[in-house]
Amino acid sequence: MKRLPASEVRDNFADTLNQVGFGKERIVLHRRGKDLAAIVPLEDLALLEELENRQDLKDAHAALIEAGEKGTTSLAALKKELNL
Repeated sequence: MKRLPASEVRDNFADTLNQVGFGKERIVLHRRGKDLAAIVPLEDLALLEELENRQDLKDAHAALIEAGEKGTTSLAALKKELNL
């Protein structure tokens, strides 16, 4: 993963976007040696969102079980209720 100063990214923003968008590079921006943010390809973002959604479903299912409602809601119904 590439690490670049935020000032360099600001000065060369179009090039940085091309590296990420077309070159599929992940770039971490830093300022004064401290990491601030990351720029990632859209495919990486989609993967992160899918992982978050899966974890949310697991957590929701675990909460239903803990609440004593085991077996009353299917995973498909829960996904529909959460618009997933």
